[in-house]
Amino acid sequence: MLQGFELFPKRFGIYPYIWMIYLVMPVYYLANAHGYEQYIGITAFIVFVLTYRQLYMTAGKLLFSYWLVLQMLCVLILTLVVDLNMFFLAFFTANFIGWYTEKRLFRLFLLVFAIIQTIPISIATVQNQLSTGQLLFFAPFYIIMLVSPYGIRTMLDRQQLEAKLDEAQQHIKELIKREERMRIARDLHDTMGHTLSLITLKSELVTKLIAKNPERAIQEAREIERTSRAALREVRQLVSDMRAISIAEALADAREMLRSADIEMRLSAQQENYSDVPDLTQNMVSLCLLEAVTNIVKHSQATWSRILLKRETDGIYITIQDNGTGISMDQQQGNGLKGMSERLHLIDGSLRIDSDTKGTRLALFFPIVVNKPQGGVSV
Repeated sequence: MLQGFELFPKRFGIYPYIWMIYLVMPVYYLANAHGYEQYIGITAFIVFVLTYRQLYMTAGKLLFSYWLVLQMLCVLILTLVVDLNMFFLAFFTANFIGWYTEKRLFRLFLLVFAIIQTIPISIATVQNQLSTGQLLFFAPFYIIMLVSPYGIRTMLDRQQLEAKLDEAQQHIKELIKREERMRIARDLHDTMGHTLSLITLKSELVTKLIAKNPERAIQEAREIERTSRAALREVRQLVSDMRAISIAEALADAREMLRSADIEMRLSAQQENYSDVPDLTQNMVSLCLLEAVTNIVKHSQATWSRILLKRETDGIYITIQDNGTGISMDQQQGNGLKGMSERLHLIDGSLRIDSDTKGTRLALFFPIVVNKPQGGVSV
């Protein structure tokens, strides 16, 4: 029956529960009340607690304003009927007023709030229930109640601005990636399309000339070789023009991704200079590292991740481990792991996956090969 019920929305964390500690004070005053004052007070207090929950549940919705007005009235009744110290319950209301993003509504409800809070103090003063000292005691708290919504509103505005900024930065990154992919696609089409078509035509011609005119076939084969050399040079130039992601940049991005997901990052990396590592290898290392971290953030439900980065004479070894839920054999064909394995295969690297319900461990190896042209075709 209670399945799916939540006392407060999860996005607010423990914040609503912490504020409930301050409800102990009104319970004390209600316990010391008598007769009709106690009955009215208990009823108003129950409604107040209900409004407290509903204001969290209806945040950003039309009903939020109705619950807020009801809470103000509950505080007024408790203050007038039970005890003047119930006045301090209005700090709850002041907090919720700060949630209004629209200036008109914010000012309207702050004005209504100020008037309602003035009523019990004014009545008590007129009836000589408050001494000058007591009035001076309540005055600073009254001022704080009226000022605090501005602070809360400013804080929330800043949080929203930071969230929009993060979203915009992420969008810019995606646009840059998309533009880079489009540029590479255009360059490959412009650079290789004609060349590969020419090689295909000449290969067909060689096949036809082998029996009829061997000398011409040899000449065409040499022409194919020269064309393929030129194509390889163009591809190398295209790759060199691509902006490689350095290992240091990838580690920084990985740390930020894990931090944003509240996942502890435990990094163990040698203080190595990777500047002599070819851009292609650095790019492969970085892409695989970021792909693995993305999987941890999206799928693992982990609370910590350990990254071990080690450079040996034959290559770079990376171990990425987490304490998440693990991945099944079917999932190992997805979640970017297949693409990671294909990237490693291109450079004769390796990927090993160990996973169970206690977490996942990826062991990656990236060979470092400094290619040197030795006659023939160098790549």
